[in-house]
This record gives sequence, structure tokens and C-alpha cells, in this order.
Amino acid sequence: MSYKVKTKPEDFIVKEISSIPLRQKGQYNVFLLKKTGWNTVDLLKKIAHKLKIPFNNISYGGKKDRHGITEQFITIKNFYRKINLKEDHFELIHLGFSVQPMTPQLIEGNAFKITVRALSEKMIDLIKKTIEKIKIHGFVNYFDDQRFGSFDPKQGFIAEKILKGHYNGALKIYLTHIYPEDKKLAKERKRKIFENWGNWSICLSLAKTKFEKFTFSYLIENPKDYLLPLQKITKEEMSMFFSAYQSFIWNETVKRLIKNLLPDKNLLYHKGITGDYIFFDEIDKQNFAYLKTLQIPLASSKAKISDATVERIYNEILNERQIRPAQFNLKKIRQAFFKSTQRAVIVIPKINYKIEDDEIYQGKKKLLLEFVLPRGSYATMVIKRIFAKNK
Repeated sequence: MSYKVKTKPEDFIVKEISSIPLRQKGQYNVFLLKKTGWNTVDLLKKIAHKLKIPFNNISYGGKKDRHGITEQFITIKNFYRKINLKEDHFELIHLGFSVQPMTPQLIEGNAFKITVRALSEKMIDLIKKTIEKIKIHGFVNYFDDQRFGSFDPKQGFIAEKILKGHYNGALKIYLTHIYPEDKKLAKERKRKIFENWGNWSICLSLAKTKFEKFTFSYLIENPKDYLLPLQKITKEEMSMFFSAYQSFIWNETVKRLIKNLLPDKNLLYHKGITGDYIFFDEIDKQNFAYLKTLQIPLASSKAKISDATVERIYNEILNERQIRPAQFNLKKIRQAFFKSTQRAVIVIPKINYKIEDDEIYQGKKKLLLEFVLPRGSYATMVIKRIFAKNK
């Protein structure tokens, strides 16, 4: 079933729900950040520059999509001015003060308003039936494609290379992986660096960024020491690479679990960056009761899995990828680490929806959705569930 999301910013609205306690005084100034057309980190760097404060003084709970209209809470340490800022693509509204910074743990959930467009008339009945099923049985709480931007289809995951001690491969992915948002010249440069990998003089002649110049200059003098450049990657970036790999392992574990539990005739599929997402269409009471209460930890050296079936599948996946649990306890990369947290397999949202004529795509319908999800769950995964189909 074909559909379109995020045709315009108003089609994807997300408002963060937070429990951060507000006070009249405190070390942390609390703001509501409204934005569109910006990812969270880049905009906060711009705000830090504008306010002439260190970027590290700003704390936030989650990264919000740039393709939409978003609201989230941020705090600024040791900044006591009660200011409001407003520019074309963002607004910063002072709310009060706090004795603690904004963190992911202070996010209670996110409220979404999403418009899905370009729907054919014949799809509508099936969409309505599917939403009613989601209201009862929820959807599988996969990490969505946004999590896997650093995954390279040809080269793999940076984190997996590091876990195996393949520092050359990890550094190669870091410096040659092409992101969709890369400019044309950046894509061309990365392709040439990929083609000339190992010839550090040529790579240095192609270098443009500070990190590229440092890395290739260093490798000319130390041609086999790939570890030091990796140790220079920022904590934030390395944490993202580690999270991407943990999310992949979690997704793969859940996919195999669902395939083990249910016959193929009850399964639906939706394409994803790292492989198909697998959903159940129909599910019996016993398996639903099991999945509804099941939580699975993210991969780490200390991940504790109490469910025997899940543990078997998890270990099976690690064995296939030639990874031992102890390898997640890294000794040589210290700027980030693999933290294990539990994640629910099933999320059951309360969904309100309407079907209307699509004013953009003539002769088509649009689906207007409203729902709230817990922290860490993806609204786009609700969309994937609605439009998943049989193979």
C-alpha cells in the first residue's frame, strides 16, 4: 500500500511531555523549544552560539525530527536570564528554573499529530480495520530507521567493527559512509576516499574536514594505528553508533521471537533500512499475553535476560555475528559505553483518527492520526504497522 508522510511540516507534529519540576530559582534555566526544519543538536549549537554559552551547558531529553513541527524541553546550566527568542524556524520560551538538568528520564512521553497522504479509496476500509486492531493489540515497539543512519549497507555497523577490534573497518565506515543529507560534493569526496583507502597521501589531498585532515596526516606517520583516530570521535557520536547497534540486535531478537511464535500467515512486513520489520496481524490470547508483558534488554556485557526463549535467540544472533557478551565491555574506546536498559516489546496506544479528502493529492484521501507514545517509541513505527502487508 503506497502512502506519503511528512509532505509538509504540519503533517508531523510532536509535543514532548515532561515531568521536569519547575521552580522560581535553580541552577538550570528551563525552556520550551519549538522548531521546524532543524534537528535538535544542530539547532542547540546555533542557540549556544547566539547566547554565547558553551554547548555542553545545554541539556535535552530527546532528539526530535527536523521534518516536522516539534516541541521539547531543554535546560541551560548557569544561565539565569528570563529571555524568549523567536526566529523563522524556532522559538525558545522561558518556563522557569530547575535544580536538575533535562534528561531522557524526565520524558513521560510524546504526543503526536500525523497526517498520512495520497491514500486510495480502496485502502480506507483496511486502514480502519488495522487501526482497530492496533487499539487492541498495539504494535511491535521496534527501533525505526532513524536510529540506523550510520549503518552502511556494504560495510556494516561501526560499533560491530569496534567490538571485533576491526578498527580499520570502523574508521573506514566513519569517514566514507554517505548520508542522504550529505551535499553532492561531500558524497563525491567520500566515494574517492573509499576508493583510495590505504593510500593516505591521496586521502589527505581529498580531506576537507578537520577530522579528515588530522586522521590522514596521522595515518601517513602511523599507517597501522587506526585506534587513535577512533578515540578522537566525540562522545555524542560514538554513543549514537553504539545505540544503533544495540537497537539492531534488539530488533533482530524481537523479529525472530515473533516468527517463532506465530505462523507465517499471521505475519505482516514493512521494508526497513536494516531489513524488514515483522508485525503480527492476528494473534492468539496466550501469545499476546506473553508479548504484552515482555521486556527485553539492550545488548551489553551485563544484559540480563530472564526469558529462556529470548536468551536463546539473543545468543544465537550474537554467535552468528561472532560477538561474545564480554566484548561489549570495551577497554580501548572509553568515550562511550554500552548501557543496558529494558524495552517493552509491545506498545498499545490510544489512537484517534479521521479520514478526509486530501487537498494536496487530488482524488486521494488523507489519514489524520492523534496518539501518545511512551519515551523511546517511534510514531513512524505506528505508520509502518498500519501499512505493513503480507509478503
